[in-house]
Amino acid sequence: MQYLLMIYSDESLYAPETKTDPAVLQEITAGHMRLGAELHEKGAWVGGDRLKPSDTATTVRTLGGVQSLHDGPYAETREQLAGYYVVEAPDLDAAIGWAKKIPGGPNYAVEVRPIHMM
Repeated sequence: MQYLLMIYSDESLYAPETKTDPAVLQEITAGHMRLGAELHEKGAWVGGDRLKPSDTATTVRTLGGVQSLHDGPYAETREQLAGYYVVEAPDLDAAIGWAKKIPGGPNYAVEVRPIHMM
C-alpha cells in the first residue's frame, strides 16, 4: 500500500532573513538525502520532493459551483506544507516508521495518510 507523508514546518526557518545556522540547514538536507537513499535501498521509494515557499502557491476555490483563484495557501498558519514523500509500506505502522525518520527543524509535523489508488 502507498502512503503520503506530508511534512509541515515553519518555512521561515529556511528564509535567508531568519539567519538560521547554516549547519542546521545542512544537517536537515543531509538527513533527507540519507532517508532517500534508505527508502531506495529498501524498495519503499515511490516519490517525493521539497516544495517552493507557500507564497508561490495558488489556490483554486469552488464555492456554490463558482470558482475563484487566490494567491498562496488557503489557511494561514505557522506551519506550511513544505514537502512530501510517497512510500510503499505493508501497513500504517511501517509508514509511521518512515515518517519518524523524516528530518526537520526544531518544530515540524508529518501527516501520514494512505493513498486511495484509483
